[in-house]
Amino acid sequence: MTHTSVLLQESIDGLAITVGDVFLDCTINGGGHSEEVAKRFGQAVQIIGIDMDESALQRAEKRLLVQKAKFLLAQDNFRNADKVLEKFGIQQANKILYDLGLSSNQFEDSGRGFSFQKDEPLLMTFKEKPTESDLTVKEILNNWDEENIADVIYGYGGETFSRRIAKGIVEARAVKPIETTGELVEIIKNATPAPYHRRKIHFATKTFQALRITANDEIRALKEGLEKGYSILAPKGRMAVISFHSIEDRIVKQFFKSKEKAEEAILITKKPIVPSREEVVKNPRSRSSKLRILEKR
Repeated sequence: MTHTSVLLQESIDGLAITVGDVFLDCTINGGGHSEEVAKRFGQAVQIIGIDMDESALQRAEKRLLVQKAKFLLAQDNFRNADKVLEKFGIQQANKILYDLGLSSNQFEDSGRGFSFQKDEPLLMTFKEKPTESDLTVKEILNNWDEENIADVIYGYGGETFSRRIAKGIVEARAVKPIETTGELVEIIKNATPAPYHRRKIHFATKTFQALRITANDEIRALKEGLEKGYSILAPKGRMAVISFHSIEDRIVKQFFKSKEKAEEAILITKKPIVPSREEVVKNPRSRSSKLRILEKR
C-alpha cells in the first residue's frame, strides 16, 4: 500500500522553502513530503530524514533516489534531531516538518498491531524490531496495574469506558496473557455497552490510540522534539507540524504561542490549516489533521 501524505501542498507551501535550504523531515515515513520537496527543488535543497521505522526509511530512500534528491537518512527519534544534524556535520536546518500521523503502511503491513482490524502481536512500537528494553503494548496490558491502564486509556484516548476496559483487561490476563490485537478488541467489546459498538468511530479506536501513544512515549517525545527542533532552526527558518489528535495539537499550539509571546517567533498560521473536503473524501485518515506553522525571528 502507498502511503498518502496529508496536507502535502499546504505544508510544503507554508514552509516557504528556498534554494540552498536544509530541509529536516523529522518523521519522513514513506517520504511523501520529502519527495515533494525534491520534485520542486531537485538537488538545490539538502533533505534530511529521520524515522524510527527502518522500513519507512527504505521506502523513503527509494522515492528520493527516483527524484535524484540530495538526502541523508537517520534511524532515530526526532527528540534527537540535534544529534542527527551533528552526526551529519550540519549546524542548522532552515525548514523543519513534523508529520505526527501513522503511515498507511504501519497500519496495514507492519504486523506490529497498530490496527484493530487485524489479528497481530500487540507491539505497536514505531521501531520495526523492538529490543527487550523497548516498552510494548503487550507489556502494558499484562504487567501494569488496573488504575494505571485506566488512566492511560482515559488520558491519551479520552475513552469514557476506560475503567471498565481496564477491569476487563486485568480479568482476562488472570486467565491467560493477552497476546494479540484480536484478544484486546474482544476484551474492549465485552467491557463496553452494545450501543457503543454501533457508533461511527470503532469502539476500539480510542483504546488503541492511547496504548500506542504510551508505548512510544509520544507526548514527551513531541515536547522534547519541538524544543530540539527549535534549537537547531536557523533564524527566519520555519517549523511546520501536522498533528492528528487534540493532545498533540494542544502541545504544538502552546509551544508556538510561548515562542510568540517571548517575541522569539511569528505565527504563520493564526488558526490551524485543515484538509479540504476533497482531501478528506480521498483520504479519510486526514480528517482530524491540523497544520500549524511558525517562523523563528
